Amino acid sequence: MSTHQAKQPHSFGGVVAKWVAGIDRRFTFILLGPLSLLYFLLPLHYPSAALVASLSPITPFVNPFSSSPPPDLGPGLKRKAELDRARIAICLVGGARHFELTGPTILKNILEEYPNADLFLHSPLDRDAFKLSLLTAAPRVAAVRIFVPKNIPETESQVRVLSSSGSPNGIQGLLQYFNMVEGCLPMIRNQESKRNFSYDWIVRTRVDGYWSAPLGPGSFVPGTYLVPEGSRYGGLNDRFGSGDGRTSRAALSRLSLIPSLDAAGYRSLNSESAFKAQLHIASVAYQEHRLPFCVLSERRYAFPPVNGVLVASVGSHGPMSGAKCRPCRPACVGQCVADVMQTLGTGGTWTEWRNGSLELCNAAGGWENGWEAVFDEVAGEEAAATRRRVASLDMATCVEGFRELCRRSASWDAPSYDEICSLGLKGTSNKTRP
Repeated sequence: MSTHQAKQPHSFGGVVAKWVAGIDRRFTFILLGPLSLLYFLLPLHYPSAALVASLSPITPFVNPFSSSPPPDLGPGLKRKAELDRARIAICLVGGARHFELTGPTILKNILEEYPNADLFLHSPLDRDAFKLSLLTAAPRVAAVRIFVPKNIPETESQVRVLSSSGSPNGIQGLLQYFNMVEGCLPMIRNQESKRNFSYDWIVRTRVDGYWSAPLGPGSFVPGTYLVPEGSRYGGLNDRFGSGDGRTSRAALSRLSLIPSLDAAGYRSLNSESAFKAQLHIASVAYQEHRLPFCVLSERRYAFPPVNGVLVASVGSHGPMSGAKCRPCRPACVGQCVADVMQTLGTGGTWTEWRNGSLELCNAAGGWENGWEAVFDEVAGEEAAATRRRVASLDMATCVEGFRELCRRSASWDAPSYDEICSLGLKGTSNKTRP
């Protein structure tokens, strides 16, 4: 074999090598320039995983150079991320009785769960109103209205439509409650007007609600008003509501829609049946969900229950959906609860109670001695510390708390700090006005 033949198989590689070696070095610099610029610019477009993690606790960092698909966050986390970007108004209504117990749970499970939401407070001035200073810990405060309760004249249509049955203060009690609920609307409209936007969602809940777990993203259903399951009493549970702007405005118009109910022929309605009727005439769809809260109550009821009114223990394991409750050592559990439910029938008044999810108190008397220890054990040390702190609150600290709450509020309509605090606390202080 000739020398020429031996080298022939490598002739193409040799040509390529000579071509590469012969490239002008200036062309190398032309290539290296853009590559170097790209190297320095990449961090600007793709921040480090640590930086992204510090900015977003929900969306994980995705390597832009990875060929793998981005991780699936799941519908729950995706929905929560959407709600964190939405405009949400949260309106607290009602008297502040036992707010030292319910306030920390509302802060933790609603306000801190949706930290970008705006808080609206509509509450009457009474001996417990001083406890509302706890709301200085809320992430965002849009408006506070603490009003002096006044008698609401009863109209003929209200007397025809509403019933005093089941209301501790008769029709006047219903009107006062409806007024507190509807009072959310002008506060919210005022904020929308000032900031030139509309809220995507409006949540309305009670000041005396004890929340055992967070309000989940499944409580926000487009085009549908969400209410708690159970405690219907011939209508719909009206102790909580969540909806978009259209559905919420209809649901919160408790006083304004009474003439329409009258014209439609509705008569002798309690709060729950009037609520269902107003959603019907406003063509608002609704859904019932199990929700992790109950309403702390001091009212007394016969035990064993004979009229369908049960009082649950705050330590019950299942979501109580706005049922009445108190801190107690349960007097009825397991088979006892099943027996009670059988005597009450199957009218769908109560939320799920099976599998030990519901424990009942004997509410024939007042709160039992030692209820504080029962509450502290159920609610945890943080809530217990708040309870003790409010119990030892003095005038100066109370006044300073309301001064700070006023400073953080975009809108403030309330009596003087001193007047609010002095109704529930002993002692005197210099008169202080906002």
